[in-house]
Amino acid sequence: MFAVIKTGGKQYSVAADDEIIVMTLPGEPGDAVTFDNVLLLVDGETTRFGAPFVEGAKVVGTIVAQERGPKVLSFKKRRRQNSKRKRGHRQDLTRVKITSVA
Repeated sequence: MFAVIKTGGKQYSVAADDEIIVMTLPGEPGDAVTFDNVLLLVDGETTRFGAPFVEGAKVVGTIVAQERGPKVLSFKKRRRQNSKRKRGHRQDLTRVKITSVA
């Protein structure tokens, strides 16, 4: 059984015991998280599509860690103008282990 969920403006294909990295979610490691925005649910031979979400379907997981992504550098230089700018960014992420798809 697997599902396609939507969180943080992105879609993720998940099954039980999967570990995914999503945009930051409130909570501490060990807290339970419920995703109600299920777009697709596949259970063996039956497939249920949502319009936009599947009624009564939910995916439950636990927060494993609150992390930060890799550093992304943005560098701009204007030649012959003695002008340059360097900025860095690290995105806050949450690692979630999926416990059940229902």
